[in-house]
Amino acid sequence: MSSTRADAVTRRELPDEAVSPSAAPGRSGPARTVLLGVVFVCAACGLVYELALVTLGSYLLGNTAAQASIVLGVMVFAMGVGSLLAKRLRRSPVVSFVVIELVLALVGGLSVLGLYLAFAFLAIYTPALVIAAFAVGLLIGAEMPLLMELLQRIRKQAAGEAVADLFAADYIGALLGGLAFPFLLLPMLGQINGAIVVGLVNALAASIIVFALYARSMTPRQRGVLSAATAAVVAVLVAALLLSSRFEASARQSLYRDPIVYSAQTPYQEIVVTESVDGSDLRLFLNGDLQFSSTDEYRYHESLVHPALAGDRGEVLVLGGGDGLAVREILRYPDVQGVTVVDLDPAVTDLASTMPELLELNFDSLNDGRVEVINADAFSWLREHSEQYDVIIVDLPDPDQTAITKLYSVEFYGIVKAHLAPGGRVAVQGGSPYFAPKSYWCISASLQAAGLSTTPYHVDVPSFGDWGFFLATAEGTPPLTLQAPSPLKFLTHDLLQAASVFPADRGPRQMPTSTLMDPVILEYAQAEWRFY
Repeated sequence: MSSTRADAVTRRELPDEAVSPSAAPGRSGPARTVLLGVVFVCAACGLVYELALVTLGSYLLGNTAAQASIVLGVMVFAMGVGSLLAKRLRRSPVVSFVVIELVLALVGGLSVLGLYLAFAFLAIYTPALVIAAFAVGLLIGAEMPLLMELLQRIRKQAAGEAVADLFAADYIGALLGGLAFPFLLLPMLGQINGAIVVGLVNALAASIIVFALYARSMTPRQRGVLSAATAAVVAVLVAALLLSSRFEASARQSLYRDPIVYSAQTPYQEIVVTESVDGSDLRLFLNGDLQFSSTDEYRYHESLVHPALAGDRGEVLVLGGGDGLAVREILRYPDVQGVTVVDLDPAVTDLASTMPELLELNFDSLNDGRVEVINADAFSWLREHSEQYDVIIVDLPDPDQTAITKLYSVEFYGIVKAHLAPGGRVAVQGGSPYFAPKSYWCISASLQAAGLSTTPYHVDVPSFGDWGFFLATAEGTPPLTLQAPSPLKFLTHDLLQAASVFPADRGPRQMPTSTLMDPVILEYAQAEWRFY
């Protein structure tokens, strides 16, 4: 084929403006590399926005699967709409792309902050999430057609080759964003500041298009307007970055009754400690869920720990319980030789080992010489170790989040059983048989399916309401007895016997088991606690 015929074919494949010499930004090689770099950066930013929305929802509402489905479904749909709308913008792809990137930087960068404020002050999180996911998806969807147009303006290239180059840069950039979010942005900057910083990077990508590639192809007025718009977006994002801690503190405080004395966002959860003005009530919250109130936590921990320690108790394993309060009760027994605490988040155990208010409450239990603290996932740690224990205390958060449900499964309880020494006992906190009876009796069914015999019992903990537990063994139904070395503040033998009696409207139910592949307890927990 002659060069004349090849040129004619190329011109038939591309729009006339795409091969116009005046439209190309100088040397095609370096310009093409810069443009593909912009594609790389934009893809990374887009995926971070997506992950940030999923993560925020899972922290605030639990059920990661539902949050991911909402975000991904809405965003993919919106991306399709954005791609269609972008066809109308091909006549001015440079200006259109810069405007879209600036709006995306603003919307995506402020999305987490805006959603958190909507959750805290307006209680309209889910509708706001749908709007944010649609807006971000719409803008991301419009990127690709315009980038294709810009790429083909730089160099005459068959459509298939251009698509391959574009997608390669896009997918590699998505990999960077996917890795950067959980391992860099989230632990170093947190959710809010991480999203804002990515918005600034997004705005920088837009400025590269304006100043490095296409400045000569735009009119002075266009350059001035886009430069001013870029500066304005950057200024808004920088201001949000500087003020984000104030916004976050105000929003967080609005969610709690008492003043916040400590807060932290870890890779695993949000930790908040509040204290009443008169100092009489210290409370710990994880992802907004109350873990204890100092006014009545002893009722909960005495009921959880002491029935299980009525027998051999030389070696004790605590799964969860990073606040040290269950360990405080265990250490009342002088014949306890060792306590192993396996709690996922080092921030929780560090706080319980250093915060004066918590040290006073837990009697500095985690710093006792008999105690070993291990920060690990309880499920994985049990699978990797073979030690056996006389007593295992399962003091884990309620199963209202996807990540927690595996710790309430038949498989998990089967692994727990394998770590019991002969005659060993397991105590499990089971939630409320009054407020969440399906969840409570589902735990009972799962324990029994794992080969454990259970004795259910419940007590009144004013901060929680009617709260239930299970005492379990692998060798017959365990009796409820006490061998406490000294009188307890709340629990007595007579009270413990009465605790095994359930009212007719909250008695035993036949419930299905919860497994790794079918975690029905998540559905029960979220449905039953929705209105409380």
